[in-house]
Amino acid sequence: MSVVMIVEDELMELEFLQSIALEILRTEDKLLTCETGLQAIKLAKQYRPDIIFMDITLPEMDGISSLQEIRRFLPDACVSILSASSDFSYAQAAISLRVHEYLLKPVKPEILRQMIRKALEQAAQPERNSLIDTSPIEPAEERQCFIKEAVDYIQENYKGELTLQMVADHVYMNPQYFSRIFKKEMGVTYTDYVNRLKIAHACKLLETTGYPAYRISAECGFTDPSYFNRVFYKQMNMTPKEYKKSVLAQVQKNNQ
Repeated sequence: MSVVMIVEDELMELEFLQSIALEILRTEDKLLTCETGLQAIKLAKQYRPDIIFMDITLPEMDGISSLQEIRRFLPDACVSILSASSDFSYAQAAISLRVHEYLLKPVKPEILRQMIRKALEQAAQPERNSLIDTSPIEPAEERQCFIKEAVDYIQENYKGELTLQMVADHVYMNPQYFSRIFKKEMGVTYTDYVNRLKIAHACKLLETTGYPAYRISAECGFTDPSYFNRVFYKQMNMTPKEYKKSVLAQVQKNNQ
């Protein structure tokens, strides 16, 4: 039997890690979860886990400090760190604490499955390899891959109601973290990006149909026509009605 402990303060991330772990663990294995560094130390003393998955940014006590305490009484536990921080000082600290893997969030489900299987294998070995392994992850490429997947999903669904939470869930990311890396990679906020797509579609409808503004608002996924008008004006510097008039005026001019 293996005892596995996951330490993560973001609820969605914790539930995601837990669901992946439960896919792989056997019925006789025990899975522990907690959200703070102090809770991690308490659980580790009580249950003495063979395998620990630890976030770094935690309430009460950070992951590195918690791990330093845990290493005093669990020197051979197989520890992997999952962190949103690429600060090399954390990786250096992880090496000194004999962490097996240091992976940057977001981590794809299949990579997590591989990591858990590997940890189970290492925990079962009498002599464990304590070298940190960061080779499977290329942070920039990994982030770009997640953002491309998110953008593809947005392009397919932006005409309906599409919240940041929905897109973050689709790519298995914490919504706050997704929001940060989306802006970093795309140069605009998630909301601005989606609204630009919606307004571009609205302009096409204004040019090619006789739909009134409230219907076009609904066709573009806006639940509030007045909000649609404000977003449209912000982007186009005119109201939908004024845009429609300008299109008709241009058509008449071209036909003269």
